[in-house]
Amino acid sequence: MNVLIVFTHPNHQSLSYAFLQEVLRGCEENHDIQQVQVLDLYEENFDPVLKFGEKKKRRDMYKDPDMEKYRNQLSGADKVIYIYPIWWGRPPAMLMGYIDKMFASGFAYKDNGSLLPVGLLKGKSVVCISVMKGPALYPMFWLNNAHKVLMRKALFRYVGIKKVKFFEFGNMENPKGKHKEKINKVYKYFQTLNNRSILS
Repeated sequence: MNVLIVFTHPNHQSLSYAFLQEVLRGCEENHDIQQVQVLDLYEENFDPVLKFGEKKKRRDMYKDPDMEKYRNQLSGADKVIYIYPIWWGRPPAMLMGYIDKMFASGFAYKDNGSLLPVGLLKGKSVVCISVMKGPALYPMFWLNNAHKVLMRKALFRYVGIKKVKFFEFGNMENPKGKHKEKINKVYKYFQTLNNRSILS
C-alpha cells in the first residue's frame, strides 16, 4: 500500500510533529506499506489562497498546472493521513486552503445532476490525527462534533472516501495529558496497519 501524509503545523518542535515522527516510524516497520510520501504544507510554502477569475476559471481548477504535483501525490496514495492541530474547532486554514484547491470538480468529484456528486476518489481511506488544548469531549458536546462531521461528511464522503478513522486527542497542553501513551497508540496503529484495519 502507498501512503501520503499531509502534515500541517508551522512548528517542528510541536506535539503534532512528534506524532508525525511516530507515524513514520510505524510505517517504516510495517511490511504492508511500500511507499510513504510526506507533504509538509508549511515547509513546502504552500499557498492556501484560492484564486480564480476571468483568466483562471474555477471550473478549470482540476487541471491547474500549479497543483499537478499534489494531484499526483493524492492519486497514487491508497491511504491519506492528515496530521494537524484543532484551532477554533476546526483544522488550520493552511490545510483547508489545500483542500479548497485539491478537491476540485473534475478531479475529486463529478456533478451528475443528483443531490450528491460522483466521488472520484473512491477506494482510498483516510486517517485524521488531531490534537487540541481543550478536553477530548469538548468537540462532541459543545460543538456538536463539528470537526468530524466536517471532515467525514462534508469532505471525504462527498468525494467518495467512506473509510475514515479519527485520532482526536484533547488536553494536549496539560502536563498530565498522557502524551507518551497517545503517541505510542498512534505508532502501534501504523506499525500494524493493513487494508482491513482502517476502521479498527
